[in-house]
Amino acid sequence: MNDGKPMPAQSLSIAAVERSTGLSKDTLRVWERRYGFPRPLRDSAGDRLYPPDQVERLRTIRRLLDAGHRPGRIVALALQALQALSAPAAVTASAHQESTRASRLDAYMDLIGRHDIQELRRELGQSASRLGLVEFVTGVMAPLNTAVGDAWASGTFQVFEEHLYTECVIGVLRNAMANVPAPQETSRPRILLTTIAGEPHGLGLLMAEALLALEGCHCLALGPQTPLADIVQAAQVHRADIVALSFTAVLGANTVTAALRELRRQLPQPMALWVGGQCPALYRRDIPGVLPVQALESLPEQVAYWHSRAR
Repeated sequence: MNDGKPMPAQSLSIAAVERSTGLSKDTLRVWERRYGFPRPLRDSAGDRLYPPDQVERLRTIRRLLDAGHRPGRIVALALQALQALSAPAAVTASAHQESTRASRLDAYMDLIGRHDIQELRRELGQSASRLGLVEFVTGVMAPLNTAVGDAWASGTFQVFEEHLYTECVIGVLRNAMANVPAPQETSRPRILLTTIAGEPHGLGLLMAEALLALEGCHCLALGPQTPLADIVQAAQVHRADIVALSFTAVLGANTVTAALRELRRQLPQPMALWVGGQCPALYRRDIPGVLPVQALESLPEQVAYWHSRAR
């Protein structure tokens, strides 16, 4: 509540801030708890309202995120410090970084098109060693997966080329993950990762597993296409705290929604259900008890929020 204080003119609801800044409601809530910003007011119904100065700061943060900055380094900064990072010199550096990424992406796509998988494996392996696991997954693999998927959808790449690429990057990523210390048996959260029957693509699961492992999570990967009953049984046997599912656009929206509602009904209530991937239905429909994680980069924030609630 706002304790009777007048609301600043043109304060925005959380839905309006989401539309204005491109930052999801979940991200705004997690930042509020983790970084102490934003600091919304409350209307008479208890709903969040964001004053104009906070919305401006959020827009600046979003621009810096797009330029490659990490939330943990900038969300808590004052507007003046954020604007300094947005100065021409900083923008030039970010533009150079984006240009380098684009050139690197074009080079990878060319290797796939020429079927030079050995050279692709070597180049990706070098990038993983040079950039580190987080930047490799979020800055290299994520945009490359999108580009390969678009090329397949447009007919530029054939099915076998997409399969060769997938097997190549899975090998590179597993090698990179081998350097991540194994969690202790008592590490939490315990996360079961899989896809439902009919969803054959498991690369997104492996990418999520890599980032979750860096957060000290205890991951159990079942691979793709697990029947709902087996997901429930495995989650109970392995005492999972979270079930994490990945979806592409293979399955229809109604199929995805129905499966998630049924899985949520069968899972024990304290067990969280996270979903992510490129299926648009995940982010258009609010399913009670299901947390959509739209960006891989937000996984550390979601894990931190899980720990805060567990405590």
